[in-house]
Amino acid sequence: MPRNYAEVSRAIVDALGGLNNIEAVTHCMTRLRFVVKDETQVDYPRLKAIDGVMGVVHNDTQCQVIIGNNVSQAFQALQAMGSPAADSSTPVKRKITLKSIGAGILDALVGTMSPLIPAIIGGSMVKLLAMILDMAGVFEKGSSTLVILNVIGDGAFFFLPVMVAASAALKFKTNMSLAIAIAGVLVHPNFIDLMAKAAQGQAVEFAFIPVTAVKYTYTVIPALVMTWILSHIERGVDRITPAVTKNFLKPMLIVLIAAPIAIVLIGPIGIWIGSGISALVYTVHGYLGWLSVAIMGAIWPLLVMTGMHRVFTPTIIQTIAETGKEGMVMPSEIGANLSLGGSSLAVAFRTKNRELRQTALAAAASAIVAGISEPALYGVAVRLKRPLVACLISGFICGAVAGIGGLASHSMASPGLFTSVQFFDPTNPMSIVWVGAVMVLSVVLSFVLTLLLGFEDIPETDATTTAQPAAVPERVNAINSH
Repeated sequence: MPRNYAEVSRAIVDALGGLNNIEAVTHCMTRLRFVVKDETQVDYPRLKAIDGVMGVVHNDTQCQVIIGNNVSQAFQALQAMGSPAADSSTPVKRKITLKSIGAGILDALVGTMSPLIPAIIGGSMVKLLAMILDMAGVFEKGSSTLVILNVIGDGAFFFLPVMVAASAALKFKTNMSLAIAIAGVLVHPNFIDLMAKAAQGQAVEFAFIPVTAVKYTYTVIPALVMTWILSHIERGVDRITPAVTKNFLKPMLIVLIAAPIAIVLIGPIGIWIGSGISALVYTVHGYLGWLSVAIMGAIWPLLVMTGMHRVFTPTIIQTIAETGKEGMVMPSEIGANLSLGGSSLAVAFRTKNRELRQTALAAAASAIVAGISEPALYGVAVRLKRPLVACLISGFICGAVAGIGGLASHSMASPGLFTSVQFFDPTNPMSIVWVGAVMVLSVVLSFVLTLLLGFEDIPETDATTTAQPAAVPERVNAINSH
């Protein structure tokens, strides 16, 4: 039934300790991501018991509240309450430890990339549409229509550094226009030409400092690190510039300091980091082959639960940009996503609880059709435990089949029925058969395994209450165990 997200959001804020305890909030496709100032003020049992909250994941100062496919409605309701998401005040200082550094890096990466996912998926699907139209011969080879469609689809990727800078500027609370301007330098046609000449051996210098040949289009890490550095440069320049000169001297100094640092130092380091991560991931894939896809398919739901799945986003984008396809992470998602859908169908088939059946059917449709698996993960699998085990087993087996079949994705849309076209390889017609087989196997196998393993059904009288007293303890234990 439709929910009043104004009430849900108000209850979430109260459980988090009020607006004054929220430093920032963003959202991805299914989650509200809060950064809280004082974790001791957060009432987690109360937060997890709110009707409309599918689950809660928290570490250090970040609290992720899983809402589902209607997360944008909850986020709008939060903004109407005066959420401090756009607050430009100085972030709260925290004790620096290895754990906090790691959590901070993950938070920065996820918080920056999550808002960009719709644009990336949209661009990916337009490029796939152009590929299908080209394969079908609807337009002549090289026609202006196909060229324009490819340009439309490629826009989000070519200008990805600019999009990352804008998103990171919100995350790091720095001036967005300056971040965009500096990132724009990296994709400026003249600078691209200069980097092409440097790649061919021509000496390129800036103020007698050698400039490394780097191609910044389709990259994430350089713009992300650059914007973080910019946030510190901006505060430093603000302190040393006289008030009467701030309107012109401050932005000029910021650009003159930040842009050369990005070009000479941060850019190359960021590219090396991104390339190193990609090399590590696909070296493992090279050694283990289909087994690496199987393992990834088994652990993917666990990665989603912790938010770690977004760590692979830059790697996937860079790999597709360099090779035209990605053959490890994306194929593993087919089995993982559709297994959660099949398991939810089994729960809907077996449960006596009408509300749980409705939840499971909606979650199954979301996972199978659109590849959005978190409603099934939190609303069904984690909540009932054994269906999650069935999904992990099914994800491993289906990942192995996808790996043996050599499936690879040509874009970055969440794998589902409507987005399965991304795995079609024009040079290998059998890829259509393989992806269809993996999708059917995922749904059927997880359905059967869920019925075989069984699950403890939720009594209808317990599930229909607001606090869900009987169901919540199981869900809390499952979430906190990962």
